[in-house]
Amino acid sequence: MRECIESLIRQDFPDFSVIVVDNSGRGVARELGLDFPRLYILENTANVGFGGAINQGAHASDSEFVATLNDDALASTGWLTALVRAIEPRYEIGMCASRVLLEGGRAVDSAGMLLCGDGSSRQRGHGENPDSYARGGEALFPSGSAALYRRAMLDEVGGFDEDFFLYCEDTDLGLRARWAAWECVYVPEAVVEHRYSLSTGRASATKAFYVERNRLYAAAKNFPAAMLWRLPFVSLVRYAWHAYYGLRGSGTAGQFLTGGGGMADLAGIVCRAHLELWRNRRALAAKRRAMKRRLNPAQFMRLVSRFAISPRKVAAL
Repeated sequence: MRECIESLIRQDFPDFSVIVVDNSGRGVARELGLDFPRLYILENTANVGFGGAINQGAHASDSEFVATLNDDALASTGWLTALVRAIEPRYEIGMCASRVLLEGGRAVDSAGMLLCGDGSSRQRGHGENPDSYARGGEALFPSGSAALYRRAMLDEVGGFDEDFFLYCEDTDLGLRARWAAWECVYVPEAVVEHRYSLSTGRASATKAFYVERNRLYAAAKNFPAAMLWRLPFVSLVRYAWHAYYGLRGSGTAGQFLTGGGGMADLAGIVCRAHLELWRNRRALAAKRRAMKRRLNPAQFMRLVSRFAISPRKVAAL
């Protein structure tokens, strides 16, 4: 956390504040003793989740733009400058995606996000050469690990859904923003180094449950009917590829199995996730009805099809 905050303090952007939302319940951020005139620490007595923490930070500020950065990420000195420069020219741009690199900077973590037909989302360019993503352009939505959001967009679509608690809340927010016709740009000059899943583990049972449950939540809220009816079939294909890669010790299933989990554990996680979907179906339906929509279903499907990822690729990453 210290290195993350220090990377923000070193930003060359002329006017900004750093708001640290401490979910540890132990005052960890305050104990660091960092000194910066515009550093504010919000302490929670319990973990309110990623989305809840970001919403807290946004509500504590009145700035036109809200940047998000994971505590296991380090921002380059010109990160904020590059993001603001990209978002300012056109009001329709509601989100910016950074060029997020894996620790050491030799491979991409995220250059925006991709969407699978079962609601799963994965990082565009993950594991690839950073030079392959040196050009900017449109992205579907950013990874919340390092992003910039226009406050007007957040206000209109309602910010992060705190019921997600952990993982995929950036997918849900990004899709809601896209339904409302907000645009997203990828900014390769905004470089961040991310120590991937340092807090919960890359393939932990906790992560597996929240990713599986929340991809169902995101789809239930955002997928038009023509995509929803195909979702179970795409899910079955992805599960088959997870089994294939898991038995060979690769992909996220392979990481889970080599970490001590079993196929039965994965099956149990899938069942728990679907049970949570059923239990919360009415609340999700109400949120779906309340969404702001400027695109029609055909326009939305054409948009997400340009940033699609196959279920095999999802399982392989």
